[in-house]
Amino acid sequence: MLLLLALFALGFLGLALAGGWEESWQQVMQLSGLQLAGLLALSLVNYLFRGLRWHLFARRLGLGLSARANIRHFLGGFAMTATPGRVGELVRMRWISREAAWPFTRSTPLVLVDRASDLAAMGLILAVALSLSTMGIKGAVTVAALALVAAALVTRPALLSALVTLCYRATGWLPRLFARIRSAARSLKQFSTAPVIAGSLTLGLAGWVAEGYAFHLLLMWMGADIGFFSAVAIFVFSTLAGGLTGAPGGVGGAEAAMIALLKLHGIPLEISVPATAIIRVTTLWFAIGLGLLVFPFAERASLKAKAKAIS
Repeated sequence: MLLLLALFALGFLGLALAGGWEESWQQVMQLSGLQLAGLLALSLVNYLFRGLRWHLFARRLGLGLSARANIRHFLGGFAMTATPGRVGELVRMRWISREAAWPFTRSTPLVLVDRASDLAAMGLILAVALSLSTMGIKGAVTVAALALVAAALVTRPALLSALVTLCYRATGWLPRLFARIRSAARSLKQFSTAPVIAGSLTLGLAGWVAEGYAFHLLLMWMGADIGFFSAVAIFVFSTLAGGLTGAPGGVGGAEAAMIALLKLHGIPLEISVPATAIIRVTTLWFAIGLGLLVFPFAERASLKAKAKAIS
């Protein structure tokens, strides 16, 4: 994680030097502490709303933990965002296993439906933002469509189960793994009711729009107002694009996409580079910092619950 942070900093340092170090630094220094606090507050709105969505799914799954415990698990998992293979998801499942005495296979649907809800919310936001903005983003329609299709598959258990069965019949590989995936797919049925879908989608939309609005505000404060919908489209597309690269936390891909799209919108490097750096620090790296603060409390609480159950 520290290595990734160092590469992140070095990358932006190189871009700042290429675009004019003094101009980039001046753009950063003109932001007040209150403005930075506002960006962090909007990011916190996103994480809290999505934490409430995690609690909604956990209750629907039958996990009898309190809202405090579920949100603690959700936030603590962000400590592992910048690690390969979504380790944060496994950490959350480990805490659930300790506190609720659930095997990993039983809590897997919670992780799947949470990821699907993010894809659905971001796909919808991107589609709407593109239709209302004055700019076009090459490949954005495809990315939005893929996000919505993936979300639809996860929220349609019968369709997902049939797809898994088809893949197994075509390959014949890893029968136990495919059986577990099919079992997890069938367990998603309890999340496909209209109230759950509506509630989770509302929380997801509100959370991601809050971060997109933070990016819009940041650009305005830097004198590069490209409009609310264009800013939201760039932020959401870049976040999705970063995730598609497979890099931990989307680091590298998301920043490159954001700077490139701002350049296409006529924003010079001395603004686009610091704007991208700041929004990533106040979203991704803020989440990691928040996760690192919550992580020891979540670990301690889970170990305490496990010890109590054994005794």
